[in-house]
Amino acid sequence: MRAAVLHETGQDKLEVHDDIEAVGFGPGKVRIRVRATGLCHSDLSAMSGVLPQPAPFVPGHEGAGEIVEVGDGVTGLSAGAPVVVCWLPPCGSCPACRRGQSELCLAGFMNASTPNFRRAGGDVFGFAGTGTFAEEVVVDAGCAVPIPDDVPFDIAALIGCGVTTGLGAALNTADVAAGSSVAVIGCGGVGISAIQGARLCGAAEIVAVDPVPTRREAALRFGATRAVAPEELAGVKQQLTGGEGFDYVFEVVGRSATARTAYETTRRGGTLVVVGAGAMDDQLQLNMFELFFDEKRILPSLYGGGDVVRSYERTIALWRAGRVDLDGLITHRVALADINEALDQMRTGTALRTCVEM
Repeated sequence: MRAAVLHETGQDKLEVHDDIEAVGFGPGKVRIRVRATGLCHSDLSAMSGVLPQPAPFVPGHEGAGEIVEVGDGVTGLSAGAPVVVCWLPPCGSCPACRRGQSELCLAGFMNASTPNFRRAGGDVFGFAGTGTFAEEVVVDAGCAVPIPDDVPFDIAALIGCGVTTGLGAALNTADVAAGSSVAVIGCGGVGISAIQGARLCGAAEIVAVDPVPTRREAALRFGATRAVAPEELAGVKQQLTGGEGFDYVFEVVGRSATARTAYETTRRGGTLVVVGAGAMDDQLQLNMFELFFDEKRILPSLYGGGDVVRSYERTIALWRAGRVDLDGLITHRVALADINEALDQMRTGTALRTCVEM
């Protein structure tokens, strides 16, 4: 089958091979024919080495398709069933799952150290234990979450990570209060979803912050009340809040510099939500006095900060009701052979969200 492979960390181009084999099928596993996959900035971060990932590997973790085959012991799934790929599946039995924090379950990370593919040159890993830039993947049955027949595969793919992460940051982690003021720093697919989540919660002011004009324009279409470049943020903070700061600030970039800006933009007693996935050696500097005196809440949000499967279901219900715009997130649809063009669009910010058709 075909798959896009990054052979060495740091390379910026993928090679599409047609001699890839998905491996590992057996008891408790399912084989999925991938029909669509989203291109998330986390894929770029893994390619560059910001996020740890053994190479060579097949990027992609936002995928949807149909079950081709189920292994022994798998229940509730059958061949032909449409599913979304969950890259961080809850095991249901670990301490985090028993506490109701299934997004913190580490069982899914165990898959990341096992090769998902093979070709003549040797083993190939799948990013985050999946690797959806391939025509087929073999994953644990828990990674295959059934979806209704009326949900298109490209919509389902985005629900698999970016939309769930952004909406959940506002709805679950921050629990944005109605009438409050919000700033979102970083307006790619996840940031736009956070904006939509804040709008759903009834925020009165939602300021989108991004250096790319096309993303600022998109943010206004998705619910932001204002959209500014980073250098304009201080002026808007002064104008809208009298210099006090916003009730909620979402950092959706994953860098210490923007996290520091987000902290300074949050009012005393307000909430900073860290959504962006950053590097392990990028240190955020805060002093002990400001932590004590400002009483700002710093809330990291992993995968939307809530039960993943329930979040999928909630997002589908909101999409059906017209409360969230998922179709508008897909600005480009490209074939697997053109994946490098899609990567370039994401790097330059010209694509809000890219869906790859398999």
